[in-house]
Amino acid sequence: MEFPNPAVSRDTINVFYLWDLRIEEPIVTITDLLVTVLCAYFFWVFYKSRDKSKTITFFKYYNLLMAIATLSGGIFGHGFLYAVPHEMKLIGWITSMFSIMLIERTAIEHAGMLFPGKMIRALRVINVVELIFFLGVVSYTVNFFFVELHSGYGLMFVVLSLEGWLFLKTRNKASLNMLIGIAAAGAAALIFMNDLNVHQWFNSRSFSHIWMAVASIFFFRGGLEILKQNEAKSSQEAYRSSLKNTL
Repeated sequence: MEFPNPAVSRDTINVFYLWDLRIEEPIVTITDLLVTVLCAYFFWVFYKSRDKSKTITFFKYYNLLMAIATLSGGIFGHGFLYAVPHEMKLIGWITSMFSIMLIERTAIEHAGMLFPGKMIRALRVINVVELIFFLGVVSYTVNFFFVELHSGYGLMFVVLSLEGWLFLKTRNKASLNMLIGIAAAGAAALIFMNDLNVHQWFNSRSFSHIWMAVASIFFFRGGLEILKQNEAKSSQEAYRSSLKNTL
């Protein structure tokens, strides 16, 4: 393993060679893959659960798609970008947009416990229209700004407003964890947008990925709370049904 001389040029600072294999932005790649591992594990946890509710189903596949998106981003967007066309970044970008759409749907379905059915149905339609619009813009421009804009809208407007309102009205633990996760995701966005570099080898992308990992952990905790609440509700319904049959 050979690290290049940091004094050579800014372009080669974030490159090292594993024998003859060139890996660019190694720390960025590793931190991206950290999110991949976490989200893949979280998907597996919910995959093994017997909960078939829409809320858990959407959240489960949010984690799967985020794992795929960060894996693709780490490989094609950072580590081996030099070896593939720039358009290969679209794989990770578009997959991440679908994952954001799914966490929006998670919040929408979760809000069904408080909001009227008409409003939930309207939000579902808006969710799909919004995704189609941003997919078109990103595919045409191949500009990451619109991926960020879609993520910001999805998390900071849709999920934040729905889970925030749920927490204010019900003090729901799942919503609290989701809100903490959104705060961590917001920190990741601010670090990335303001290019806050800790070190030459630990730049704003690496730093923001760490906060993305923190966000994913709190989202996971929120999902577990929803799972517990669903299980408790199912147990109560089963008990009532059993009692009714007995009487």
